[in-house]
Amino acid sequence: MLKRYSFWLWVAIVFQLLNALVHSLSFIITPVPNNETERQLLDLMSNYHMDMGAGFHRSMHQLFTALSACFPLLFLLGALNNIYVWKKRVDVGFLKGFLAIQVIIFGMCFGLMVVLTFLPPIVMSGLVFIFLGLAFFLTPREAR
Repeated sequence: MLKRYSFWLWVAIVFQLLNALVHSLSFIITPVPNNETERQLLDLMSNYHMDMGAGFHRSMHQLFTALSACFPLLFLLGALNNIYVWKKRVDVGFLKGFLAIQVIIFGMCFGLMVVLTFLPPIVMSGLVFIFLGLAFFLTPREAR
């Protein structure tokens, strides 16, 4: 079972969906300041609107929310694509190339998480990267 690419692909799909779900929770949880400095920071991030040109005035909170929405969407897109190609029973040669693209994209995502974030996103994106890598390396180049 551990030597079958299909097992690792499904584990990657589960972790992609889990990652999307967990990171979507940030849209319903409101940060609570622990001290006066954090209160002031959160207030400025929410209420100070910068002039972005062309008539756009956005707060840092709005920009952060837009970027935060992209992270779960990336993982949801990866999971849905993997489910789709699995259900269609595509040729293993195609699947190998498809997984190579995902390994590269989620590998870059993992690298960014290591450099720019904290432990939970690092671990979760790292697990997706590892499981996709295992699925890729265990997928044969062509059908036997």
